[in-house]
Amino acid sequence: MDLHSDPVWQERKTRAAAWFERLRDDICSAFEAIEQDLESAQSDPAPTRTEAGTFERKTWRRPTKDGTQGGGGTMSIMEGRVFEKVGVNISVVEGKFSPEFAASIPGANEDPRFWASGVSLVAHMQSPLVPAVHMNTRMIVTTQGWFGGGADLTPMRIREEDSQAFHAGLQAACDRHDEAYYPKFKKWCDDYFFLHHRKEPRGIGGIFYDQHNTGDWEADFAFTQDVGRAFLSSYEPIVRAHMNKPWTHDDREHQLVRRGRYVEYNLLHDRGTLFGLKTGGNIDAILMSMPPVVKWPSPLSDISGEIA
Repeated sequence: MDLHSDPVWQERKTRAAAWFERLRDDICSAFEAIEQDLESAQSDPAPTRTEAGTFERKTWRRPTKDGTQGGGGTMSIMEGRVFEKVGVNISVVEGKFSPEFAASIPGANEDPRFWASGVSLVAHMQSPLVPAVHMNTRMIVTTQGWFGGGADLTPMRIREEDSQAFHAGLQAACDRHDEAYYPKFKKWCDDYFFLHHRKEPRGIGGIFYDQHNTGDWEADFAFTQDVGRAFLSSYEPIVRAHMNKPWTHDDREHQLVRRGRYVEYNLLHDRGTLFGLKTGGNIDAILMSMPPVVKWPSPLSDISGEIA
């Protein structure tokens, strides 16, 4: 069966892309409401912005080698008082994998054509007391079709109650579909979001899944939707619990060093970054995950990169 022309799969593509757009809108609305609700916490140094941020959107198109359009997407970026920088991007792209990249993608060896859609989010916070976060969900079609995604939390200093709440939300979403999902996808996340060159985790984890195809597309789509909803319902209370608390200069310095770890991971290990670059994606959208300010201290510095 040719999934790229099959009417059933055409409808599935349309539904999935529409859901990712709807999730983007829900997240952006919730994050703008958080911006509006910030109180004036006294912090040293003061936040770089004093007015509530709003999302600005920019669309992009992906040209293929023969000059035809291969889809595109929309970047939604906000720089605010709570969210120092947050990007919530959606895309729908199609084309052909290069022979070398096709070898690593299920079903692409037989036919290099692909279709992919998804939503991707990374938030770097003004307050060092509010964890950074990443979430994405996606659907990919080659000669096979599957979902992937997940969410993970990167606190500057671990608070056990936040970790438990974040994981509890994701576990509840998993358990509604299969109680085997959470332990499997949690371990996958722990193994995946690991800085091998430093031998340390990027954060406190979450869940990660890929090439998810149980043979029941409707069930897999429902699960992916629940992951997106669980991310928002789990992360928003954590932001609101800490965004009005004051922080110190030392807290900020520690945050900037921890962000360096985030940059290292995304440039060295992240599959999504590689996928975007290898498929001719928009460079600005791919690298929107980079924080606006980051530090790598001198090896002689007393500033520690440890998360705890």
